[in-house]
Amino acid sequence: MNDTGITKRLADWAVDLRADEIPADVRAEGVRTFVNWLGCAVGGARHETVDRALDAMRMFSGPERAQVIGRTERLDELHAALVNGISSHVLDYDDTHLKTIIHPAGPVASAILAVAESLAISGRDFLTALIVGVEVECRIGNCVYPDHYDRGWHITGTAGVFGAAAATGKLIGLTRQQMVWAFGIAATQSSGLREMFGTMCKSFHPGRAAQNGAMAAFLAKANFDSSDRAIEAPRGFANVLSTKQDYSEIIGGLGTRWEAGLNTYKPYACGIVIHPTIDGCQQLRERLGDRVSAIVAVELRTHPLVLELTGKRTPKTGLEGKFSVFHAAATALLRSDGSPTAFTDGAVRDPAIMALRDKVTATSDTSVDEDAVHIAVTLEDGERISLHVPHAIGSLERPLSNVAIGEKFISQSIPVIGEKAARDLLARGWALETAVDVAQIARAGAARV
Repeated sequence: MNDTGITKRLADWAVDLRADEIPADVRAEGVRTFVNWLGCAVGGARHETVDRALDAMRMFSGPERAQVIGRTERLDELHAALVNGISSHVLDYDDTHLKTIIHPAGPVASAILAVAESLAISGRDFLTALIVGVEVECRIGNCVYPDHYDRGWHITGTAGVFGAAAATGKLIGLTRQQMVWAFGIAATQSSGLREMFGTMCKSFHPGRAAQNGAMAAFLAKANFDSSDRAIEAPRGFANVLSTKQDYSEIIGGLGTRWEAGLNTYKPYACGIVIHPTIDGCQQLRERLGDRVSAIVAVELRTHPLVLELTGKRTPKTGLEGKFSVFHAAATALLRSDGSPTAFTDGAVRDPAIMALRDKVTATSDTSVDEDAVHIAVTLEDGERISLHVPHAIGSLERPLSNVAIGEKFISQSIPVIGEKAARDLLARGWALETAVDVAQIARAGAARV
């Protein structure tokens, strides 16, 4: 496809889109995206990563106009976007656009909820902006994936900044030219390295994308200009950060083909490619019962991306454990656990889990789909039990229901803000589209002293 005017055409679409042009099923998926993000932001709010981030930046924050979800602190809009982006991703429990492995809501929802607190934004307008942001970041991600990701870029950060800019720009009423500039300002801040997986910096990426994207929109609102071809120019985003550029993925079918309707939600708090293994090992745990203690070998046959992303053989911290298919298999077999409690420092250092982890082997097989796994368990008496998971729970083929998303929300939120506040916040999240002012949702997400 001709690369002329890609940035401008995407910006024009984002500015001109009306709420009534978004199909009902896409809007419903947008609400699911928001509810899932909100629960993850509360659930991660007390993680030490968030504590350290707040300790570092508190002295630099401006007027306290935006809520840090799940905590008592209020910050200026840009710093609140950063912290909420970190907390929503730190447990690796958030949403996933499976075609690109982008976690769409972290950069987008974190930016616009912080901004919306001082603007009296209706739930309908907020939802429209959220969908615009998710659509923009996923389409840009499609354009450069998989080469961009394979080169080592963390696509949630690099594409997410465009989504945050688009959504914030939609909320604050950018003109077409200003949205073009916002995309350029976002492009020049696009960053995030996969080298950081397993460290606190991984969750910093969506937080920074939220902060930088919101800043891009506000700079553009003040007519701070940028290149008009930031995405497609020879020295623009797509050509500098990738050798693959499919611009039809950005502008093809705008308004008829919805990437925002393809979002998925994690049942397990770790890298998405581990989910088939956890799913299968939990099924085996149910079949084996106490006989799990008789396991002498666990063999996994997976897609090559699984070992590339989650091949940490001996994780030392909970964050590293999220990128160890070996740890995940052992924990699922021993505890039937894939929730945040499976990926704590204590869990990765548990002697029983470590002992079983050492019995897990994994081989790559290009014939195995990314959301599938073959598992074989051998017991002391020589019995061998095999299991094939063709599609993990949480995939497009086996999506989480609204009930499951709600249960996940409650289980994360009650330990942080208490049962009454958690259930109230969940109800407000599901009622997003009818909210008069989404600031009320943000404030309902505050922790009580």
